Amino acid sequence: MASTEALLPVTSRQDPLSESRSDQIPETRRRRPIKVHLAVCSGLLLIALYVTLIVTHDGSTAQNGAKDETSTESRARLAGVSEKSNDGVWKLSGDGKTEAFPWNNTMLSWQRTAFHFQPEKNWMNDPNGPLFYKGWYHFFYQYNPNAAVWGDIVWGHAVSKDLIHWLYLPLAMVPDQWYDANGVWTGSATFLDDGSIVMLYTGSTDKFVQVQNLAYPEDPSDPLLLKWTKFSGNPVLVPPPGIGAKDFRDPTTAWKTSSGKWRITIGSKINRTGISLVYDTTDFKTYEKHETLLHQVPNTGMWECVDFYPVSKTKINGLDTSVKGPDVKHIVKASMDDTRIDHYAIGTYDDSNGTWVPDNPSIDVGISTGLRYDYGKFYASKTFYDQNKKRRILWGWIGESDSEAADVQKGWSSVQGIPRTVVLDTKTGKNLVQWPVEEIKSLRLSNKKFHMKVGPGTVVPIDVGSAAQLDIEAEFKIKKDDLEIILGEDSVEADEEFSCQNGGGSTVRGALGPFGFSVLADQSLSEHTPVYFYVTKGKDSKLKTFFCTDTSRSTMANDVVKPVYGSFVPVLKEEKLTMRILVDHSIVEGFAQGGRTCITSRVYPTKAIYGATKLFLFNNAIDATVTASFKVWQMNGAFIHPYPADDL
Repeated sequence: MASTEALLPVTSRQDPLSESRSDQIPETRRRRPIKVHLAVCSGLLLIALYVTLIVTHDGSTAQNGAKDETSTESRARLAGVSEKSNDGVWKLSGDGKTEAFPWNNTMLSWQRTAFHFQPEKNWMNDPNGPLFYKGWYHFFYQYNPNAAVWGDIVWGHAVSKDLIHWLYLPLAMVPDQWYDANGVWTGSATFLDDGSIVMLYTGSTDKFVQVQNLAYPEDPSDPLLLKWTKFSGNPVLVPPPGIGAKDFRDPTTAWKTSSGKWRITIGSKINRTGISLVYDTTDFKTYEKHETLLHQVPNTGMWECVDFYPVSKTKINGLDTSVKGPDVKHIVKASMDDTRIDHYAIGTYDDSNGTWVPDNPSIDVGISTGLRYDYGKFYASKTFYDQNKKRRILWGWIGESDSEAADVQKGWSSVQGIPRTVVLDTKTGKNLVQWPVEEIKSLRLSNKKFHMKVGPGTVVPIDVGSAAQLDIEAEFKIKKDDLEIILGEDSVEADEEFSCQNGGGSTVRGALGPFGFSVLADQSLSEHTPVYFYVTKGKDSKLKTFFCTDTSRSTMANDVVKPVYGSFVPVLKEEKLTMRILVDHSIVEGFAQGGRTCITSRVYPTKAIYGATKLFLFNNAIDATVTASFKVWQMNGAFIHPYPADDL
């Protein structure tokens, strides 16, 4: 592997923030003036406490990626983040008591995706600082250049003209300073008024304290943003009094206040209460901490990767992060470190004091019954405003559901979901709508149209050839006579307690479901992943619709986590049931009712691979006949390669 020395940031020739530079940690001003010395002293005390509790760890990583589970877990614990391995999860399921599945290279090679972003090799996690600049979409990401497991985190970097085809660039930032010696962690980009860029990111210091740092492009005229300069006065923020040294990370994109200052929020916790701290700044070097929090929710644990942005109540276009007004609602999203779930809520933001209140406190951020971006495998997400097409784009990290040993064997781990547009659902006003960016349609090849009635208990093979790379758009309609009989039949019991997770999966039959598609299936259906609707009858005799993905029979392998995912999906009067499914080898992304409910899952077949991958339509309802109208496109692969070295 080439030396990274040539990629390290150099002394800046141009500071977009001011002409003066400070080599000292800037003062953090509070509304009630408390000198930063108190915060620093508190931080030092916390560091001393942590040092007495942890063992010395040199942070080295085997170059061949042969890191065992214990070293990965201890490294993560030492750094103050959750475990990044699935081994413990599948062992808890009981399968881990037996020997792991004997994967071979043929199976593992098939798992690599064709049109989802992933590095050439090794580990990837959170999306970082996405932006559009001088004709290029930029994507930065948490990356381990040395192994297919978490650790040695740097910022990977890629660029694209369309969010689909990507060119890998040299590493953007590496841990070469004391304040990020144990990792260049998650951060966000902000465009200043003059169009220049600043990047705030979390560094894990040489003592494993989480601090916030400032960086900016060395050459703003470079559309590829190849070189980044770290501010000589870093860190610009340290954990304030009362906040743990390892509970202070992931600064957001800044937004403009009415007074002309810039404002950011950073996730943390106090005991078991998840919180979002608020800071104001005029130069991104010195900060004023608010006494109040943007928001807090008890019993939700550490908030990671907090995101905060406006959505229009009346229009379907995205909004710049600084937009506010009577026709705007604000989204607070946090990634729950305890559960690895991204929760969001819709609410009202008060610019005067930097606080936010949810519209419905019963589904506040992080509450188990609250709203999620995605009800499957989807975490550490980040949005950005695409000024090029006036839309807000959502990125999400899709981790693995297999074992760490399998990841090491195949040489890579994790993908990013297809970027999604995100807007407020103007029809319901109570949820967001997410949809794959329109550019994904450029990969569509030949398509076939189908229209068929499917009776109860029917499975129909769909002739589309190899089914490893598909885009499916479908409408379903339950026969009206069947609906009237079921709604008026007292013998059909109400099912108020149904959920995808406890409903038993796609084999448990009800009066009105399940029905949908089995993707990544082999001919005998010994391996298949159903994506389906399940309609239940409530005690008020009204119908309630669920959208689910069942991975329990997706593979014969035992070292894989295979849950049933899903949730309720709002269906308005006169609406047909609609779903879209993107299939790309080991990842399946499902979108119901235009993106009101989304499910991403990782799937690892052992038989349903290459030419043996099939698609089926099924209706496992007991009483209902379903009419399905759908199109299936074969999907081309995306061009995802290194940027030509000669051009760099």
